[in-house]
Amino acid sequence: MIGVFDSGMGGLTAIKQIVKMMPNEDIVYFGDTGRVPYGTRSKDTIIKYACQDVRFLLSKNVDAILIACGTVSANAISVLREQFDVPIFGVVEAAAQKAVELTNNGVVGIIGTNATVKSDAYALQIKKINSDIKTVSTPCPLFVPLVENGFTNEDNEITRLTCEHYLSDIKESGADTLILGCTHYPIIAPVISKVLPGVNLINTGAQAAVRLFEKVKPMGGNGIIEYYVSDDIASFKAAAELFLEMPVGDNVFKVDIEKY
Repeated sequence: MIGVFDSGMGGLTAIKQIVKMMPNEDIVYFGDTGRVPYGTRSKDTIIKYACQDVRFLLSKNVDAILIACGTVSANAISVLREQFDVPIFGVVEAAAQKAVELTNNGVVGIIGTNATVKSDAYALQIKKINSDIKTVSTPCPLFVPLVENGFTNEDNEITRLTCEHYLSDIKESGADTLILGCTHYPIIAPVISKVLPGVNLINTGAQAAVRLFEKVKPMGGNGIIEYYVSDDIASFKAAAELFLEMPVGDNVFKVDIEKY
């Protein structure tokens, strides 16, 4: 059984990819919708939240955990790997590797939450792989609330203007590849592509799911997915079915994450 967590709904992009590759795998997903976003929090708070998220998933007896959250992957994964005896995968390593493979001109853009960009995790990982690649990083703090509040249509004027504002430095840099350093961002990828036509967009959640598939032998199961949230079930369920393009049924439950 695989556990997946994110600060909200963005991690559903990873779930979608896992289901494609491992259709019989049982999955437990936790979206911390009551405390989203993580990207504006201090590093200590991010670590605290992440430890609670992992403890909750371990209470469901998962065998491996995918951190489908750029902020946690960038700021807390080393702490989590030290504290918990379970394979833990993040989104940084896989996305950085893919960016190095895709770029033709050696310029890679990185967007993420304030905490992710401040950590410099993606840029440092890229430099480890290829020190000749230039990186340009820009925080996009409004992207998560736009996604969480349903401003996701590719013709949405508010989202387009926000993208144009945030992505101007990336566009000016000439980057031919862009890491969507938060798993919420692929949901507005069509809008981002309109602002940055021809640029390779890297879905960090999907790439992390591919890495998970490569490293963890499928354990098999009944293909059951259980969804847990820390806030309203109804709003999550409606959005989840839109993003996943499949029903979630009655498998959405609320949990008091502060108990963990």
